[in-house]
Amino acid sequence: MWEHKIAINEVREIRSRVLDYFGVGAVKKIDEIMKDLSEQGVKKVICVTGRGSYKKSGAWDYVAEAFKKHGISHVIYDKVTSNPTADSVDEAAKMARDFGAQAVVAIGGGSPIDAGKSVAILMVHKDQDARSLYQFKFNPTKAAPIVAINLTHGTGTEVDRFAVVSIPELNYKPAIAYDCIYPMYAIDDPALMTGLSADQTRYVSIDAINHVIEAATTKTASPYSIMMAKETVRLVATYLPQALAHPADLTARYYLLYASIIAGISFDNGLLHFTHALEHPLSGVKPELAHGLGLAILLPAVVKKIYPACAEVLAELLAPIVDGLKGIPAEAERAARGVERWLYAMGVTQKLADEGFKESDIDRLTDLAM
Repeated sequence: MWEHKIAINEVREIRSRVLDYFGVGAVKKIDEIMKDLSEQGVKKVICVTGRGSYKKSGAWDYVAEAFKKHGISHVIYDKVTSNPTADSVDEAAKMARDFGAQAVVAIGGGSPIDAGKSVAILMVHKDQDARSLYQFKFNPTKAAPIVAINLTHGTGTEVDRFAVVSIPELNYKPAIAYDCIYPMYAIDDPALMTGLSADQTRYVSIDAINHVIEAATTKTASPYSIMMAKETVRLVATYLPQALAHPADLTARYYLLYASIIAGISFDNGLLHFTHALEHPLSGVKPELAHGLGLAILLPAVVKKIYPACAEVLAELLAPIVDGLKGIPAEAERAARGVERWLYAMGVTQKLADEGFKESDIDRLTDLAM
């Protein structure tokens, strides 16, 4: 396989709408990034992150040194949780405004980066709050500069224009998509991800799989989104078992991270549909539910439903995890069962009932999805 010819310790630039530094050691590029921001007049930043991963991963050591070297002062908002809320975004935005922050450095997985993107909008639109943003009461066209230091290989949010935040009292978890929240810079360093637990490793990688199954089968799908989707599934099928068996394997983490990056670019172009629309109500109602787990639970049913409409695309896409698909509508059940078997093999056996959902929840979840 061509992957073995790539030097994973050489940091490469992956350019989409974002300049992404990718490879083992990429976190060291924070020095160049802070130098650039300083030269542009940025002297104060807010770091938006979770409670501990920014330090446990080792990322903070490099970030703090870069701040010091380039004369950038900072405040830290470290209260972002899984499935971040409008309240935490408002709290962080107030901290940023009170401090006079001019840019956002978001460190973490999808939750801290999405929260950081939201804060960047509210730093410019000072008369608005997170609820007005996520209930589409205004249309932001500007945001503070964003630097995203990614700590998981799943969401792709570091290279796209999307963010997701929950409004808890409504059990509502909408997504926004604005060009102004493409990060200026992103860092994707697989060495920061070897401490992910087995479940985190599973769930974030399955998130990437869901991104591309959707992005390749929307009405806006293109040859570009489908090409990246096929490679995403192949890479996850190859390297997820390796990462689960050997968590410190940097080659496995490197290619799962690359799969996540191109999956993010794929759905930035192709958009998403059923699985994410159906999952957001699940983790909106139960914030403790891991997003990737919710997606995994839903995926076989979604594949069965959509397969007849796009059998040729899905047969090629799913080939690394489901053998023998011919691309005909009549094999929808077979494709769905094959995906389910693959998920079981990856250690994901839960169903909605196992996560506390009941038949009586269906009407409410349907309303939220709609």
